[in-house]
Order: sequence, then C-alpha cells, then structure tokens
Amino acid sequence: MYASQQQLIDRFGYQELMELTDRGRTGIIDADVIDGALRDADAEINGFLASRYTLPLTQTSQELVRLSCDITRYRLFDIRATDAVKARYDDAIKKLRDVARGVASLGIDQASQPVAVNGGAVINSQATAFSRPARGSW
Repeated sequence: MYASQQQLIDRFGYQELMELTDRGRTGIIDADVIDGALRDADAEINGFLASRYTLPLTQTSQELVRLSCDITRYRLFDIRATDAVKARYDDAIKKLRDVARGVASLGIDQASQPVAVNGGAVINSQATAFSRPARGSW
C-alpha cells in the first residue's frame, strides 16, 4: 500500500480516524476499515499511474503517501466529507491526472522505475491456412 494506518494517524489524528472507522463503538480504530479504504485508494491511484508506470511501483515518495492519505480520508468520510476534505481529494485527483499526462512528477526515481509503454502496434498472426503453389507447379 502507498500509505499506512500510522501515516493516516500522523496526518489526521487518532480521534478523527476512530470516529470514521469505529462502527462497533469500541472506542478504537477499526484496522479492517482502514485497510479497505487504503486498498481502494491504491486502486484509484493505480488507475492513473498505469498509463505511465509499470505497476506495482517498486518505491514510493512523500508525495505519493500524501495523495494516498488524502484519497483514503475522503473515502472514509464518504457522504459526510467537509469542503476541506473534498478539496484535498480534488487536488489529489488533479495531481494524479497531471502525472498520468506526464506534466507532473511523483518524486519517484524514474531510473529505477520501469515506464510502461502504451500505444505501440502489436501484430499477432498464425500460420496461413492456404498457400500459393510454387511457380510452375500447376
């Protein structure tokens, strides 16, 4: 995953994450809910990155962690998202679109991360079913 539960706590606080995930009213963060939201964020991020990078990424950056945290938080808020939470999500998606278009960077060392190649022609053929007889063999 691009971010962890601890990174979410560091950014947004234990109390907020507990309130967003504690469906059983136990007073603790539900790690399963967090993991599901983190996986959903990864899938959303990968949808943008697939056009530029070979996935899964072999490294992350602080920028990628930040984007993942903002997307995860928005997903946890669901329909209760505040304007500030939605704005951070929208900014993350805008950044990912820019990365997908090649006009922004994630701060990942491109030399160690293979780039996916898209759009080239691929020709697959099978042996011919019929062949032309050799000249003079009719």
